[in-house]
Amino acid sequence: MKKITFFAVMVLSITVSAQIRVGKAILPYEENFAGTDLKLNGAGMREMLWIDLYAGGLYLSEKSRDPKVILDADETMAIKLNIVSSFVTQKKMIKAVRDGFNKATFGNTQPLQERINKFIRFFSDPIVKNDIFDIVYVKGKGVEAYKNGKKLGTIEGRDFKYALFKIWLGEEPASEGIKNGMLGLQ
Repeated sequence: MKKITFFAVMVLSITVSAQIRVGKAILPYEENFAGTDLKLNGAGMREMLWIDLYAGGLYLSEKSRDPKVILDADETMAIKLNIVSSFVTQKKMIKAVRDGFNKATFGNTQPLQERINKFIRFFSDPIVKNDIFDIVYVKGKGVEAYKNGKKLGTIEGRDFKYALFKIWLGEEPASEGIKNGMLGLQ
């Protein structure tokens, strides 16, 4: 009986240690997307007026603290967004994504506009607290988007991935805190 209890405790401790808490969100240390094992590079919290909105984690095959290297890489990678506040709504998310693309492209969204519109349609259902979005760039394929594990669609192009990931990792990120967290600088 003691062996079974010890084994159960060991399995539970391994399972628990395979995650990290970011504010009220729990993110896994490892993910597998498109057959590629990815590790959590870092994570941070998007806050506004001292309110936690969502936790964001960056998953890479090899850790990096250099946003330029990450943005330029043609490697499978992912961003996980875990919504922790009811203040994050469908309307606000769409506005934030539009604003993010505008900043990421220095106002020149036209070459990507059709794909941006397609991406924004992925937020057509209401967004509620505890929703989890996975934004996965699959090498040679494009960006796959998931909500709570359900695939929403794919958008082709490494140029789209570059602009999309720049929303969180660019010169004018959604939040310096989340950028620094994703880069493992905090």
